[in-house]
Amino acid sequence: MTARMIESGGRLRRALLGTTAIAVLTTSLVGLAPTAVAADARSQQWYLDAMKAEEIWKKSTGKGITVAVIDSGVDPDTPSLKGKVLKGWDASESKGDETDDYSGHGTTMAELIVGSGEGGGLRGLAPDAKIIPYRVSDTERQNEQAVNAFDMEESIRAAADSDAQIINISFASDYYNEGGREAVKYAQSKGKLVFAGAGNNATEGNKKQYPASYPEVIAVSASDRDGSVAEYSQHGETIDLAAPGTSIPGYCDKSLTKYCLGDGTSNSTAIASASAALIWSMHPDWTGNQVLRVMLDSAARGKDWEPGTVSDYLGYGIVRPNAHVSRGEGNPGEPNISPLTNKSTVATPSASASASASASASSGTSTTAPSATASTQAPDGKQTSDAPVAGSNGSAAEDADGGSSTGLVIGIAAAVVVVVAAAGIVIARRRRTVA
Repeated sequence: MTARMIESGGRLRRALLGTTAIAVLTTSLVGLAPTAVAADARSQQWYLDAMKAEEIWKKSTGKGITVAVIDSGVDPDTPSLKGKVLKGWDASESKGDETDDYSGHGTTMAELIVGSGEGGGLRGLAPDAKIIPYRVSDTERQNEQAVNAFDMEESIRAAADSDAQIINISFASDYYNEGGREAVKYAQSKGKLVFAGAGNNATEGNKKQYPASYPEVIAVSASDRDGSVAEYSQHGETIDLAAPGTSIPGYCDKSLTKYCLGDGTSNSTAIASASAALIWSMHPDWTGNQVLRVMLDSAARGKDWEPGTVSDYLGYGIVRPNAHVSRGEGNPGEPNISPLTNKSTVATPSASASASASASASSGTSTTAPSATASTQAPDGKQTSDAPVAGSNGSAAEDADGGSSTGLVIGIAAAVVVVVAAAGIVIARRRRTVA
C-alpha cells in the first residue's frame, strides 16, 4: 500500500502498524512546522469525526477507567501520554522494561485509547482513561534474544489481577494455546473485558487468530472509512465487533518521532477498547457484561441486517459509543451473564485457585518454557448464527453514530485491496504478530 508519512519532528523513517503495510517514504513532508504537523495528525484521525467524538466528550471521556495494554511496551514520556501511564510489567523478560517500546506499536495503541493530542500526538477516543502497560514479545524479538515463552498468558493473568477493567491485546497468533485460553477465562472470571485483534491475514488463508478466537475474548475486525470490512481483516464465526482500522495514524517505528498511516485490526481493537471505556466511565457500577451488551446492542448495522443475527465480517456491527453515551441506546441486561457465551461469568473456586499462578506472573517469575512455537489443536471457536452478512442486498447507508445515512456504510465486501507499493517488499507471516 502507499502510506503517507506524518511528520512530528525529527527525521523521516519508515514502518507501519499492522502486518500488511509497507510505508513509502517521500520527501514532501520534510521540514513541516510543528503547528502544521499537529493539525495534520489530528486531521488524519477521520474516525473521531465519524464517531462524533466531540459530542461524546461532553458526557464521557473515560475518566475512572484503566486499560491494560498488552503489547510491545508503552513509552509514558510522549507528549500525548504524559501522566496517563501507570506502573506495568515486562512479561517478556527481554532487554529493557515495559516502558521501552521496541517497535512503537504499543505506544500507538495507548495513544489511540487515551492520548491527549499534546505535541502533535494522537488524540485518544477515551482521553481521560489510564493505561497499564504489559510488554510481550513478537516473533522477531523472540528470534533476536531470549524471552519468556509464556509472556502472553502471564500478562493476561497479571492484567486480570490489576486495577484495569479492560484488557487490550493488539497481537495475534495462528496457534491455539491452552494456557492462553485458561488465562482469558480467568480474566473473564475477574470481571474484565478482553478485546483482541481478529488478524490481518484474510487474504492469506483467513486462519483463526488467537487470543481473538477464544470464546471469552471480544474479537474485533477492521472497517474502513465507508464502514465496509477491510479486505485484510480476518472474518468468520469468531468475530464479535468491528471498529475503524484502515488509514489510521500511528508511530512509524520505535524512535517515536513520526506517524505513518497504517491499516490493521490492532487499530480497531484499541478503538473498541476506548469505546468500552467511555461507556463504563458513565456507568461505573456496571459489570463488564453489561458494558459489552450495550456495545453489541448499539453497534451500527445496515438496514437489511436481520434482527438477532451476527455477521461473519462485522459481528454485531461497528462500535458506536455515541449511540449510548448521547442517546442511551442499548440494554445492559444481566450483570453476570456473558453476552458472548450466554454463560455465567461469576468466579468459580477453580478460577479463584488460579490466582496463585497470576501472582507469580505479577512478580515477574517464570518457569522453564517449552518451545515457543509449540501448539495444540484448536477446539471450535465461538458459536454464532449462520447470519447473512450485513448489506447482503446492497450497502446500507448509516451514520457512524446511528443518525442519518451520511456516515459509515456497512457492507460484506472489503474496501479497495491494500497494495504494497513501490519496492514490492513482502512481509512474511510470523508466529506472533501485531494484529
